[in-house]
Amino acid sequence: MPKQDTTRRLRSQIISQDVNSFHGLQTIDDYDTTRADASATNLQQAYQAMLLQQQTEIEKLTVYRAAIDAARQAEWEFHNAVLAMKEVVRGQYGSDSDQAQAVGLKKKSNRKRPTRRKSIAIAS
Repeated sequence: MPKQDTTRRLRSQIISQDVNSFHGLQTIDDYDTTRADASATNLQQAYQAMLLQQQTEIEKLTVYRAAIDAARQAEWEFHNAVLAMKEVVRGQYGSDSDQAQAVGLKKKSNRKRPTRRKSIAIAS
């Protein structure tokens, strides 16, 4: 049997088949084995542990997604506050001031002037 890669998640189809097999085992009254890892008690404990861990995962994912939303909202609020501050600096000190340059705006005098293109006459 090839070595199992336990670092990757099992597909939901495989988990579903395993759960169906486990539920099918519960209909067998005289199931008994000497293998401890295949005992009904061990299977029941493993199934309950899996359900508990899946529930914990979902709860943490929900908290994680809420944290992502809160962080994104805070980032946008900060960005909008910075944009408002830049507008105030531009209005208070002018768009060609050193103060405007200090907050990350480009001085009006440092902008390149648009240049006219010379049109090339096409002889026909």
